[in-house]
Amino acid sequence: MSRFFTTGSDSESESSLSGEELVTKPVGGNYGKQPLLLSEDEEDTKRVVRSAKDKRFEELTNLIRTIRNAMKIRDVTKCLEEFELLGKAYGKAKSIVDKEGVPRFYIRILADLEDYLNESSDEDEDEDGVSAAAFLKKKSEAPSGESRKFLKKMEDDEEDSEDSEDDEDWDTGSTSSDSDSEEEEGKQTVLASRFLKKAPTTEEDKKAAEKKREDKAKKKHDRKSKRLDEEEEDNEGGEWERVRGGVPLVKEKPKMFAKGTEITHAVVIKKLNEILQARGKKGTDRAAQIELLQLLVQIASENNLGEGVIVKIKFNIIASLYDYNPNLATYMKPEMWQKCLDCINELMDILFANPNIFVGENILEESENLHNVDQPLRVRGCILTLVERMDEEFTKIMQNTDPHSQEYVEHLKDEAQVCAIIERVQRYLEEKGTTEEVCRVYLRRILHTYYKFDYKAHQRQLTPPEGSSKSEQDQAENEGEDSAVLMERLCKYIYAKDRTDRIRTCAILCHIYHHALHSRWYQARDLMLMSHLQDNIQHADPPVQILYNRTMVQLGICAFRQGLTKDAHNALLDIQSSGRAKELLGQGLLLRSLQERNQEQEKVERRRQVPFHLHINLELLECVYLVSAMLLEIPYMAAHESDARRRMISKQFHHQLRVGERQPLLGPPESMREHVVAASKAMKMGDWKTCHSFIINEKMNGKVWDLFPEADKVRAMLVRKIQEESLRTYLFTYSSVYDSISMETLSDMFELDLPTVHSIISKMIINEELMASLDQPTQTVVMHRTEPTAQQNLALQLAEKLGSLVENNERVFDHKQGTYGGYFRDQKDGYRKNEGYMRRGGYRQPQSQTAY
Repeated sequence: MSRFFTTGSDSESESSLSGEELVTKPVGGNYGKQPLLLSEDEEDTKRVVRSAKDKRFEELTNLIRTIRNAMKIRDVTKCLEEFELLGKAYGKAKSIVDKEGVPRFYIRILADLEDYLNESSDEDEDEDGVSAAAFLKKKSEAPSGESRKFLKKMEDDEEDSEDSEDDEDWDTGSTSSDSDSEEEEGKQTVLASRFLKKAPTTEEDKKAAEKKREDKAKKKHDRKSKRLDEEEEDNEGGEWERVRGGVPLVKEKPKMFAKGTEITHAVVIKKLNEILQARGKKGTDRAAQIELLQLLVQIASENNLGEGVIVKIKFNIIASLYDYNPNLATYMKPEMWQKCLDCINELMDILFANPNIFVGENILEESENLHNVDQPLRVRGCILTLVERMDEEFTKIMQNTDPHSQEYVEHLKDEAQVCAIIERVQRYLEEKGTTEEVCRVYLRRILHTYYKFDYKAHQRQLTPPEGSSKSEQDQAENEGEDSAVLMERLCKYIYAKDRTDRIRTCAILCHIYHHALHSRWYQARDLMLMSHLQDNIQHADPPVQILYNRTMVQLGICAFRQGLTKDAHNALLDIQSSGRAKELLGQGLLLRSLQERNQEQEKVERRRQVPFHLHINLELLECVYLVSAMLLEIPYMAAHESDARRRMISKQFHHQLRVGERQPLLGPPESMREHVVAASKAMKMGDWKTCHSFIINEKMNGKVWDLFPEADKVRAMLVRKIQEESLRTYLFTYSSVYDSISMETLSDMFELDLPTVHSIISKMIINEELMASLDQPTQTVVMHRTEPTAQQNLALQLAEKLGSLVENNERVFDHKQGTYGGYFRDQKDGYRKNEGYMRRGGYRQPQSQTAY
């Protein structure tokens, strides 16, 4: 029969167990349902039908084979992984195991695993191996029931541990089908009887079995002792050390010099260059490099190679400490920071003890003199650069520490060491440094001095010196140089000698800040006006601009303490009106959209932030600004109440007033802003006592006024200012009600002395703010009643609006005709005496052009 009309090959039909006859189909049948035609190669391959039991047990045997291979190479981790897979595969074959019984090879691998783990528990493994072995030992629990019996039989078995894999298989090559169940059960019974161990019948068999067990135990003991001997031989070179995973294992520290090498200058410098060549390369251990350099210093000092070599190595140690953190944003760890300070102090000790050593960055390595004592020792390196980098690291440490923690206080104590090192470098450079280096170190000293209030000098000003009553310690402290004298000396040197604008600008700003901090308002103001810094400060770099903003703020606070509210308001106006005082002072970042600031810009701006101990209290700043605006704005509003063109002195103050007016329920003020708004409303009515109670109370004292150095003087100044401005507001508001008013009455009402009241009213009359005259014999103020009535005020406002309308109309008409501004040129007085739009920048035609 042709193979094209059959569903299978002849070989398949012969080996078929089903006994069914082959069915042929005619050629003209349904072509869509014909079987696929196979090639001759595919035809010759046999199709093997396997039972589910064979598939499951083959999966188990493959996993067991992998476990045994892992046991041979002592890979406990691999054993654990494969054992977990074996457990999952055994769970899948649970139904077959319940039907057929636990296979012997599964029980055997459990027994072998237990023996393997018992052997390996006494041996040294790596950390992962130990954990894997412990976990595997915990998971490989002994089977129960029938499995225990099989396990007991296997312990008494005569076979060695290297049994062949044929003994483990469960007749996986069987091709019998599941249809003949009775025949298969019979076969399996025969197979089981072949594999199960028979109990010994005679005494000779028992003796032979006992002898084989003894031989097996002896072989096992010999293998273990042999392995221990091999490990002892391996350990003769040194002991094994357990290391953590993931950390590179350094077996042995590299020796600095070979045994018997003569330690000379050339050898040490060569070794130093070898260590420095690895600096910055990928994979270099920076901590080990620092240790090697410190060891090299010890070797150089032990062999008396001279201070020149030690100084050169010290320079490289400090540079390596700075390079320990490759990222600019990260700061030094405390132990590295302390090591750096100690190393710089040791270097300065050597330089002061050996005046014949000259260091400088302009010294070439070829011209260095490290060991020739007959000539001055010359070492390449700049001590000032190291100190400037140390100062920057200190700033980074303070920036990255939580300011409200005790750790910040501990780090801040290190500033005394930093200042001491800067002072030592200053003394050294004053003797051996250039003018430029002296200016740089002076600026570092100034930056650590300008923001500190000198309480000792302040105390000396308040109390006259009494030599008999003071102790020796107090006298020694008072003999120290005042910060004002120190700042004057350092800054004047920079003014005279510095050639760079940046150092001079920073010195001037710090000097102004220090003057303002100590209430020397006129010196600070004059120095600011003479320097003309406000003209070109926008071209300076951001740190200098931040310093300028801080100086202007401190200048405004100083003016406020002196009672100069107008100067204080003008100094604080730019910072407070922007709404970004926190950011402009370098005391934090405001939340912006991501379009304005990306991640890199944010990192750069965070590095510019001022440390917390340099911060200016923003609430105090805002309170000073709002109180100054209140003392200026309220009298002005009362004087120009009916003026249509009244301008605002402070937009922020008006905003706070509008916010207070919009509140539906007015309760007692809580925040600082609410206190100022409530005080402003009281001042509007001329009630100075209520205004005083809102501005000066326990809550405001705790938040603001007690933070000033001389808080009582500031409070007394505020009371007097409130009284004076309330008097002016009262006269502006109620002058239309009075025909005349006695100055004594005003003096009693506002608790001011009579000369002060007379002075205030005289100034108002001179400035034409108050239409009145003074009657000297009776001490009264006679009102002239020249103020317009309400109807006249409305008429004046209408006239102003009509004038502006005509002006706009004429502009539009002239713009269309092309003669913009020409109509008003030949008028007798011009357009409002050259005021109006011509003053605002209108186009002026040349005089030669003829007007119509």
